[in-house]
Amino acid sequence: MAGLTYRDIGPADLTTVIALLADDDLGRIRENRDPADPLYLKALAEIDADPNNRVLLVERDGEAVGTFQLTLIPSISQQAKKRLQIEAVRVRSDLRGQGIGQEMMLWAIDQAKAANCGLVQLTTNT
Repeated sequence: MAGLTYRDIGPADLTTVIALLADDDLGRIRENRDPADPLYLKALAEIDADPNNRVLLVERDGEAVGTFQLTLIPSISQQAKKRLQIEAVRVRSDLRGQGIGQEMMLWAIDQAKAANCGLVQLTTNT
C-alpha cells in the first residue's frame, strides 16, 4: 500500500498511540487514556534510551492509521542472529480490512532483514 509513512513516536504522540491501543475491546480495559500518566512517560523514556526498541506511528497523508512496537532481541541460536519482536500492533478500527496491517508487517519484516535478524516473532494477547 503506497503512502504509508513510519516514524518513531515522541511524547507529543502518546495521546494518539494510546487512543490506537485502546481502540478494541481488550485495549479499552487495559489502557489508561491519560497520556500524562507517569507510567507511559517512563516507558517511553526507557524505550527511547534503548537503540533496539522502537514504538512507531504509522501515518497516511499525515493522519495516524496504526502503531506497533519493534524490539531487536539478541540470541544465541542461529549463530547468534538477532530476532525482531513485533507487538502492540494496532490499525485504526475504521480502517481495518484495507491492507494497512499487512503493509505494516511487510515493513517490519524489511526492518528485520536490514538488521540481519534470523527470525521475526509476533506477540498477541488473549
